Amino acid sequence: MDLLLVFVGLLLILLGVVGSFIPVLPGPPVSWLGLLVLHLTKAVPMNYVFLGITLFVAILIFVLDYIIPSIGTKRFGGSRAGAIGTMIGLFVGIFSPIPFGILIGPFVGALIGELVFNQSDSKTAFKAAIGSFLGFIASTFMKFIVTMVFLFLFIYKLFEFGDVLFTWS
Repeated sequence: MDLLLVFVGLLLILLGVVGSFIPVLPGPPVSWLGLLVLHLTKAVPMNYVFLGITLFVAILIFVLDYIIPSIGTKRFGGSRAGAIGTMIGLFVGIFSPIPFGILIGPFVGALIGELVFNQSDSKTAFKAAIGSFLGFIASTFMKFIVTMVFLFLFIYKLFEFGDVLFTWS
């Protein structure tokens, strides 16, 4: 049973790493579930402090992922319409059949939001769209780093308790 839990945990960790690039899939919380599943094995003792700290980090990054692109838009002179356009563009970009839609969507969404709803000049709208894109890249990088740390912690725990986990008796 422990080997099944290790496999499921590793699957969740890897799904979380993929989720750091796909906004529909919450990467850090899914990776954290992988850590939790590993701690549910008989071989790895339950460490509530470790799980609590990593859960806090996963939730914090999950929340920041939705805030940072909007902050980037506003920091570069965008308005509320540009920030909302960023979020709408992100969701449209995910489901659009165009290549790199997930990258283009937030940029175009912020640009349209600024041009249409605020009648901003094209220079201001473009600057806000750049801020949106940079915010999206920053939040994606942050999620990727956290999920990779969770993967490292998972592997570390496997090596730490591997002699107990992988005994065939």
